[in-house]
Amino acid sequence: MLSPDALASIDALQVSYVRALDRRDLQAWLECFAEEGPSYVCIAAENEAQNLPLALMMDDSRARLADRVKFINEVWAGTFEDYATRHFVQRLECVQKGPALYAVESNVMVVYTSANRHSEVLVSGSYEDEIIVGPEGPRFRSKKAVLDTITTPRYLVYPV
Repeated sequence: MLSPDALASIDALQVSYVRALDRRDLQAWLECFAEEGPSYVCIAAENEAQNLPLALMMDDSRARLADRVKFINEVWAGTFEDYATRHFVQRLECVQKGPALYAVESNVMVVYTSANRHSEVLVSGSYEDEIIVGPEGPRFRSKKAVLDTITTPRYLVYPV
């Protein structure tokens, strides 16, 4: 049985993650990941089921995560139609895998609002997370967003 404190800290990390994305604070998003060896993958369920390493986003180190932040904030700035997001996350399972390691599965749905103030579902799917709890608190060691569909109603700029 997981302690209520452990679950609360894991849930707080997930809240920090979606708050950062919904506020477009990509530096805060980056801080949700561990310093050593983090990864972020956004992949279609079809590719995941067939074990195909074809992902929409695949960052396998802290440096690549930082590059994603730089690209969105500096390189791509002003080159795409911006949109606002709202993330809805429901934790389904949390299993302790080691003294400071947890595997967490959650449902996720992201709604986006375009410049013309029209809102619709951007993606739905699940998060498969590995969370490590260290001296600085819980951080994602890996985060995989598995999308229900292979296509989205618009291009993805921000992580899911």
